[in-house]
Amino acid sequence: MEGQNLSTSLKALTINLDQSTYGVFAEIGGGQEVSRNFFQAGGASGTIAKTISAYDKQYSDILYSQNQASKRYVSCQRLEEMLDCEYDQLVNMLGSKRETPTRFFVYANTVSTINYRKDNISHGWIGCRFQLHPDSEPNEVVIHVGLHENDNLLQQNTLGIAGVNLLYACFYHHDRPNLFIQSLLDNLSIDRMEITMIRMKGPELSYVDNRLLAVQLVKNGMAKAIMFDKFGNVQEPADMLYKMNVLAFRGSFRPITYAGFDILKSSYALFKRDEDYDKSNTLSFCEITIDNLMAPDESDIDDRDFLDRVDLLNGMGQNVMVSGFREFYKLVHYFSGFRINKLRIVVGAETFEKIFDPKYYSDLKGGILEAFGKLFARNMKMYVYPGLNPDTLNLIRSEDIAFTAETRHLYNYLVSSRLILEISDINKKFINIFSPQVLDKIKVSDPEWEKLVPAYVAETIKSRKLFGYKD
Repeated sequence: MEGQNLSTSLKALTINLDQSTYGVFAEIGGGQEVSRNFFQAGGASGTIAKTISAYDKQYSDILYSQNQASKRYVSCQRLEEMLDCEYDQLVNMLGSKRETPTRFFVYANTVSTINYRKDNISHGWIGCRFQLHPDSEPNEVVIHVGLHENDNLLQQNTLGIAGVNLLYACFYHHDRPNLFIQSLLDNLSIDRMEITMIRMKGPELSYVDNRLLAVQLVKNGMAKAIMFDKFGNVQEPADMLYKMNVLAFRGSFRPITYAGFDILKSSYALFKRDEDYDKSNTLSFCEITIDNLMAPDESDIDDRDFLDRVDLLNGMGQNVMVSGFREFYKLVHYFSGFRINKLRIVVGAETFEKIFDPKYYSDLKGGILEAFGKLFARNMKMYVYPGLNPDTLNLIRSEDIAFTAETRHLYNYLVSSRLILEISDINKKFINIFSPQVLDKIKVSDPEWEKLVPAYVAETIKSRKLFGYKD
């Protein structure tokens, strides 16, 4: 069946007919359609030990949160509590009583589908804990999904298909992670459901690097963006961004240089001048577009190169974001979909000039005005890091850009409204250091490159022989 896009009912029937798989379906909230697909496929008695839907919140707390550990019902923590409780109960009750060798599993989800007023965020956590061999330690896959349909019944149907896809992939695609994630949207589309986070763990899944798995979601168009915290852990964007102040700086970071570090440092210093600045709820991101991760032949992502960049940024205490947004207004629009407080986008003078070029917005009916309406959202400001004129050694600030008459008026308005702010506290000697320049010096073994990057970056590149470095 490899290479075939099987129907949902055939996937469910295939699992039902496998007498070695046996388990529990626990579904909370709107996602109560998965077990129904298995019942309707036929042969469910050979697969389903129990189905449960603890729809009442108090009932859910009694079953899954007796220590009151989780306060949110649609959360990763609640999903983990469900998997823990149901799996322990399943194995303890039936582990020694099955006549045939059995691979136990628990499928669980906790989902908020669209409400009657259609004013809530439709999303959910879906997970599966499963054995690949009888009496073995279980593996686990957890995903977070965003639901895009504007109808409750349609969303429930989507969740039912997604659940079957996940359970089927756990048993039949666990050894091919790229096929695994692509199969999660079998018989679905990105217009119906987006996967914003995926995490695998377990004895048979220990070979998987969850960072590579996550970035494949963006490459395959299954997610708009993915995020890693400063420790390299894959995070769900909504959880990470909730009520936070966000500073985002786009770059290639191949590698991060003194200039990149100065941009991060000086822009963060500017952010700290806000009256209500609070370090505890402020996040800075180094954002890399998916195009910036492609190998030279542009056919696929250079996995090793990507991980090296993330490791270097994490080592400097930075969160990392990978997105599919070429235009900045799309990046801002993405952030506006979350409940964040403030957003600051950091750009260099050269990039800033391109942002004001109308040719980049020819596909929009409203042109640059439509784009800027999305770019300069209510809670967003743009920080501009100056460039340096190589002839005069004078700083090139945003006001020095060669605007057209029309865009000059637009620029003046945005500056007077304090939506565009200059970064002034900079280290001038770092301005004209660029990553490609450093990379070229590394490849030809020119030792001067070490003076262009922070000491930690230089030592890591040398010790791990990154980016083509040779002793």
